[in-house]
Amino acid sequence: MTDFTYALDADGVATITWDVPGKSMNVMSLAGFSLLSDLIDTALADAAVKGIILTSGKKDFAGGMDLNVIARMKEEGGDQAAKAVFDGVMSMHAILRKIERAGMDPKTLKGGKPIVAALPGTALGIGLELPLSCHRIIAADNPKAKIGLPEIMVGIFPGAGGTTRLVRKMGAMMAAPFLLEGKLSDPKAAKAAGLIDEVVTPDQLLVRAKEWVLAAKEADLVKPWDAKGYKMPGGTPYHAAGFGTFVGASAMVLGKTQGVYPAARALLAAVYEGALVPFDTALKIEARHFTSVILNPSSGAMIRSLFINKEALEKGANRPKVEDQQVSKVGVIGAGMMGAGIAYVSANAGIEVVLIDAAQEAADRGKSYSETLLDKGMKRGKVTADKKAEVLGRITATTDYAALAGCDLIVEAVFEDPKVKAEVTAKVEAAVGPDCIFATNTSTLPITSLAKASARPAQFIGIHFFSPVDKMNLVEIIRGKETGDRAVAKALDYVRQIRKTPIVVNDARFFYANRCIIPYLNEGMRMVAEGVEPALVENAAKLVGMPLGPLQLVDETSIDLGVKIAKATKAAMGDAYPDGAVDEVIFRMADMGRLGRKSNAGFYAYDDKGNRLGLWDGLATEWPVAETQPDLATVQQRLLMAQVLEAVRALDEGVLTDIREGDVGAILGWGFAPWSGGPFGWLDILGAGRAVEICDDLTARFGNRFITPQSLREMASSGGSFYGSKARKAA
Repeated sequence: MTDFTYALDADGVATITWDVPGKSMNVMSLAGFSLLSDLIDTALADAAVKGIILTSGKKDFAGGMDLNVIARMKEEGGDQAAKAVFDGVMSMHAILRKIERAGMDPKTLKGGKPIVAALPGTALGIGLELPLSCHRIIAADNPKAKIGLPEIMVGIFPGAGGTTRLVRKMGAMMAAPFLLEGKLSDPKAAKAAGLIDEVVTPDQLLVRAKEWVLAAKEADLVKPWDAKGYKMPGGTPYHAAGFGTFVGASAMVLGKTQGVYPAARALLAAVYEGALVPFDTALKIEARHFTSVILNPSSGAMIRSLFINKEALEKGANRPKVEDQQVSKVGVIGAGMMGAGIAYVSANAGIEVVLIDAAQEAADRGKSYSETLLDKGMKRGKVTADKKAEVLGRITATTDYAALAGCDLIVEAVFEDPKVKAEVTAKVEAAVGPDCIFATNTSTLPITSLAKASARPAQFIGIHFFSPVDKMNLVEIIRGKETGDRAVAKALDYVRQIRKTPIVVNDARFFYANRCIIPYLNEGMRMVAEGVEPALVENAAKLVGMPLGPLQLVDETSIDLGVKIAKATKAAMGDAYPDGAVDEVIFRMADMGRLGRKSNAGFYAYDDKGNRLGLWDGLATEWPVAETQPDLATVQQRLLMAQVLEAVRALDEGVLTDIREGDVGAILGWGFAPWSGGPFGWLDILGAGRAVEICDDLTARFGNRFITPQSLREMASSGGSFYGSKARKAA
């Protein structure tokens, strides 16, 4: 079996069908590219062929390039990695350019054969770059299909001609959302934007493609950029209109990326430089910039974490080997913000939901949260009235625990109080069958302790959702000391059903995510107490790739929650409690009633509508700014190392068992500098030796919280790395 098959009909139309064996979605490989090239040659050389249809044998067209192919190019190139990647990319350009010219005379641009791309569904990455080289793109009217170039989201940019072709087709300004933001569109929106040419009913897709091929004239085959007198839409960089576009684009990219994402800068450079030269030269420029990105450690780390590792975890890389545990009916206990969100994502995934609260009014209010989200979806054209009714019909809001009969999973999301959770556990277990798995949604309470309230601790597990549930992609699954494999498998299968990314960690204080994020918040507040300018703290974090500064994040999560966590931690740790200096800040803020965004007053000031206005000017009165300020690098090192060292300790202590989960969890859970590929990815980019130097310096200046873990020191001595170490369970 091969990736592409060829068929010629009686009317002289050749159909090349992309259908990768054993894959639910087509992905392009080097072998696939080579075969496609050969089939195009066959069609162009055959006088009986009047034109070509390029389509898919699957419900979708293609999911993109197999990024492992690019990684192998780099690895196999050895000392000549840059040349290997560049040559490989240019070979792809040559194939797509051959499709584009379709046998026409290079001087007269005549004698070519029409080639049309017929897209039955989703077309992403190379799945759109390939059609862009065809003479016409026709898509089936499939509302679920997504069309676009999402490469920027995993640390690269469209490097198989997509960048150059899209800008020449649409102009830099119109192409910007699709290239710089990875915007995806359904077929009708893609046609309206100018990405594709036609949308037809699915049953007419191949009929219309053939019709176009047989009616196409020679002028229909010449791309605008190959035609004499071509001018780029919107103007080139030295054009009066184009100049403003490129200046604005540069400012936008720097503003959004803070200069830490190499792919965005390289993409903009490729567009700018490519706009000044002929098309074939522009392809070379694109390939050079793409090669530079592929060789950049940041892009490699992002691809590894956000594509390869994320996909592996979602497919169950660490799932226990037990039978399928798909959930058919879930009980959600507690209809507050968390419970309501859990009920919505479950029902939206096709799972029957019983939503329970102590009062019927509260349960109904929890269900109405789903209705609100669905109404918003209807306004955006993403949800139909039938879909809304179907999802809401799956949710039963009640106070009656007897309604839990038949549930195979319970997700308890009541108040963070062990006594309350214990009462709920007993009530649930009296109402459900003996095989039902019980999951408690908690961010701080130890699972092993909570499981003591259960008569079936092997079926008791922790599931930590992040808020808001409908938007956050990560779910942290916590295995208690007595949690069995079936409970872990059930949790993993459930998370897969609701289309989120799971990580599995072992039980310990704060688990993994909160264990790492709390030191980040604390370090920010600690610096405020030391007299570091709050704006320096916040901007240093953003300039190193954190989505939110620590003070803003404290406001978002609420200051009184921080106080509660601090008190509980101090009670548990006693004299070993290390954060007294932080408490001096957060307790004072709470005493002043500045509880964060929810009270419209925190480290930031807010207007009456809750809009953030800027840092609260009273901070300087409460904690005067020191005359001498630290340098930017020191502030950034403190903020990053506060998180990263906890990740290493979590791995050393067995809380975290797979560095892939550590990196993916950090990026998806709290936004740890995505450009770095996660805490372990960042340490590998930095190098263990340099990390030890930084930690030793920070320890000497700021205290023992920065002491270098012995494992990291040993790694530095041996010249090892996390992803290169055989001792680590790596991708």
